[in-house]
Amino acid sequence: MELTERGLAVQALSFGYRDRAVGRNVSFGIAPGEVLCLLGPNGGGKTTLLKTILGLLPPLAGRVAIDGEDLAGWNARRRARAFGYVPQSGAGQFPFTVREMVLMGRVAHRPAFAAPSAADRAATEAALESLGISRLAGRDWLRISGGERQLALIARALAQQPRVLVLDEPTANLDFGNQLRVLRQMRNLAGQGLALLFSTHHPEQAFACATQVALLHDGEAARIAPPADAITSETMSLLYGVEVEIVGVGAAMKACVPRGWSDGRT
Repeated sequence: MELTERGLAVQALSFGYRDRAVGRNVSFGIAPGEVLCLLGPNGGGKTTLLKTILGLLPPLAGRVAIDGEDLAGWNARRRARAFGYVPQSGAGQFPFTVREMVLMGRVAHRPAFAAPSAADRAATEAALESLGISRLAGRDWLRISGGERQLALIARALAQQPRVLVLDEPTANLDFGNQLRVLRQMRNLAGQGLALLFSTHHPEQAFACATQVALLHDGEAARIAPPADAITSETMSLLYGVEVEIVGVGAAMKACVPRGWSDGRT
């Protein structure tokens, strides 16, 4: 996969901690309008890689760039303007309204201790509207569903007006319907020109919204390719240690099932 001059470029990145490397020599690019899905087993380094890209952890080697500019030396405020981040869970247990929660995404755009501006409020309302959750704006954050919370966290990231949106297992702990709603919105956001990077434990989600898939195995990118080329019986066996079949469920959508289950055998 070629690196891109526009969007996000990760070049020969090694990542981990001062006393332990987790991954090494990972390279990929995501242009505006593209979605890269990161697949890998538990403990395989997906979250560590995402945190290194975001600057929450320093890289052990290599570089991360946006629009051709190396992020080394960028301060937290500048990074927050470039990246929107949706963690696996977050925002705490405080009784904010959904609007107040989304408005927090504007912190990087105003001076310390300054009150929200008209532009901040307009960006907040636009983010709520773009995800179809304006009706929730006045609701108590603690009294909405898990799927609604996840959409609100995405809206908070969008309010930052980032160039790259990073989502760490954005459908974790969501029911089937809410998973589909989040994936649909991710696809819509890419259509609006954002570069998206997300991790998941569900290979089927790559078929639903990704343009590229990166398989993280033993700390290295074992394959980076379009979903149909990256997600095969062989690669899933390598990645997860189980025998699976890739079954078509539509013109483009596919599912991974245990080998032998697709024809009724056990």
